[in-house]
Amino acid sequence: MVLPVRVRGLTEQEGQKLQQIVRRGSTSSVRFRRTMMVLASAGGSTVPVIARLVQADEDTVRDVIHRFHEIGLACLDPRWAGGRPRLLDRDDEDFVIQTATTRPTLLGKPFTRWSVRKLADHLRRNISRPVLIGREALCCLLARRGISFQRTKTWKEPPGQAFDAKPARIEYAINERPDRTFAFDGFGPLGIRPVAGSCWAKQGKPNRLPATFRRTHGITYFHGCYSVGDDKLWGVNRRRKGIDHTWAALRSIRATRPDGGPIYVILDNLSAHLNWRIRRWAAKNKVELCFTPTYASWANPIEAHFGPLRQFTLANSHHPNHTIQTRALHAYLRWRNKNARHPDVLAAQRKERARIRSEKGLRWGGRPPLVA
Repeated sequence: MVLPVRVRGLTEQEGQKLQQIVRRGSTSSVRFRRTMMVLASAGGSTVPVIARLVQADEDTVRDVIHRFHEIGLACLDPRWAGGRPRLLDRDDEDFVIQTATTRPTLLGKPFTRWSVRKLADHLRRNISRPVLIGREALCCLLARRGISFQRTKTWKEPPGQAFDAKPARIEYAINERPDRTFAFDGFGPLGIRPVAGSCWAKQGKPNRLPATFRRTHGITYFHGCYSVGDDKLWGVNRRRKGIDHTWAALRSIRATRPDGGPIYVILDNLSAHLNWRIRRWAAKNKVELCFTPTYASWANPIEAHFGPLRQFTLANSHHPNHTIQTRALHAYLRWRNKNARHPDVLAAQRKERARIRSEKGLRWGGRPPLVA
């Protein structure tokens, strides 16, 4: 008569270990089921009963019992076979990553970016080095190598070699000669239309400005001057930008220092500022024009003061005409110069500086330091 398959008698340590695994349950499902098989067999249950208990095949239960007789509790740990052999080696994966990060136009394809389907098809049809990989495996490989689908960004590099020299000259004027340093710039166009902004209102009932679809007033440009030493801001509204308006602003700046000593004016590279007549006049009247680097008009210190001007006079406004709009700008300038250290003004200036100098830790927003 053939005896039923059953585990041998358990030692005290084996019984405690098996009972601990079953009670805690914090283990893999395979290890937990094998523990149940051994305990049930030690409790006198037959193989068919154990198979129904753990929802396994009877031959699997017998194999676990025989393995327990051979190696003890080590039979609880599964010995994975490792799965199917890898179809791609390390070189193939590197080739896939290199292809995915290369623009398709450089590989003769008539599109600007890869989709997963297009990339897998290109790899499969590549004559020089075909790589057979499915779309799901391709997505997993890209994610494992840190390659994700991202939006592209643009950047500008200042032409010429004067990028470092120009900010250095501006810094010298601001730090060494602040009482004779001025900043000039303009912003616009300013139209007669409601401008969205923010204000305090009852929750769920925001202030509303009337919409406008017919604008017959034209536009203006604000030309502003900022005295670094005096911390004063002033300006006028003009119908357009031009050499004559720039020249008038420079003459007014020159008139603020009638002693004839040299002054420094920081301004951007607008064509109206680069005219040869203005340059000749500046050299004759001891006015040094400190131009900001190309694509870096944020280096002009007046930009930080334009932020509060937009925030407190243009945002959340609905001026009926340019005259009232100009009066509002001048009213703010008078208040600002009288309360130059007002907390609201300083907070708005800090916010604007953080916006225009978005590269944290980089002076003048320049190139990032080289990594060793």
